[in-house]
Amino acid sequence: MDYNKIFEAFNHQKVMIIGDVMVDAYLWGHVERISPEAPVPVVAVDKRANRLGGAANVALNVKALGATPIPCAVTGKDEKGKEFRELLGKRGISDEGIITSKYRSTTTKFRVIGNNTQMLRVDEETTDDLNQEEQHLFLNNSKLVMKQLKPDVIIFEDYDKGLITKEIIHEITSLAKVMSIPVVTDPKRNNFSTYKHMSLFKPNLKELREGLGLNDLDTFDKIEKAIFKLQDMQGHDLIMVTLSDHGVMISDGYEIIRVPAHYRSITDVSGAGDTVVSVAALCLAQGQDKKMIASLSNLAGGIVCEHVGVVPVNKENFLSEANRLL
Repeated sequence: MDYNKIFEAFNHQKVMIIGDVMVDAYLWGHVERISPEAPVPVVAVDKRANRLGGAANVALNVKALGATPIPCAVTGKDEKGKEFRELLGKRGISDEGIITSKYRSTTTKFRVIGNNTQMLRVDEETTDDLNQEEQHLFLNNSKLVMKQLKPDVIIFEDYDKGLITKEIIHEITSLAKVMSIPVVTDPKRNNFSTYKHMSLFKPNLKELREGLGLNDLDTFDKIEKAIFKLQDMQGHDLIMVTLSDHGVMISDGYEIIRVPAHYRSITDVSGAGDTVVSVAALCLAQGQDKKMIASLSNLAGGIVCEHVGVVPVNKENFLSEANRLL
């Protein structure tokens, strides 16, 4: 298989990413003692870093693969919102799809890393749905971006933080259908059953359990039956379920393929789902078959798990691994 051709084609693709963006704020340090105030480690800070997170990490992965990301989201009129736009600019990612709201705070995840291990995470966020004013502004701007830039694929990157509402799902998917743009969804629980007839629907196993109300998905056979049930209920063209260290399953409604995970030294699974959906969307937009979509997505997700923190996939390393392992 000529993976070089697939990877070269990434350079000519545009991906619109609709979802909950975040700032990942890191405190890196070392631990040498336990606090006398409570049985917790004391992390002596060595450095700080702010990174793009949530749906913006999908944009980073798309960018790292050579494609053009078009993030569409809402941030707060606050300091972290300014930092978010600055981070986009530093990465060469357009902010024309970003709306600023005076009613919301910019979602920020503070992570404390000690001795290369995540010790604590603190979240600052607004999780209420967009109000009517925000929703109206966001939809108008997103539709304008779609019509002007004509993306090759759209990703709904849903973190249940309030950006993606039923109306936004309906309006965007309706326009995408008119424009013949495939739509990929990385769902969470709140909107799980709202998504219908997606080109590719990518829950993880936990989300599949919660979305269908099935807690006993403990065998591959049961998972297969759940996937077929979901396909019957919601009419997705493809469903790909990520299974952590068991790889992924992908179904077109007639056949299910399971792609096992490759053995790796797993350090941190943060952001792996963002990498998986980025690769899957780009491959789907190229017209790759379900096995290729699953194989490349699965491999990319495993690669980023070898690094501490949320990091995008390295294209050169990814291509080398694809040629070696697939």
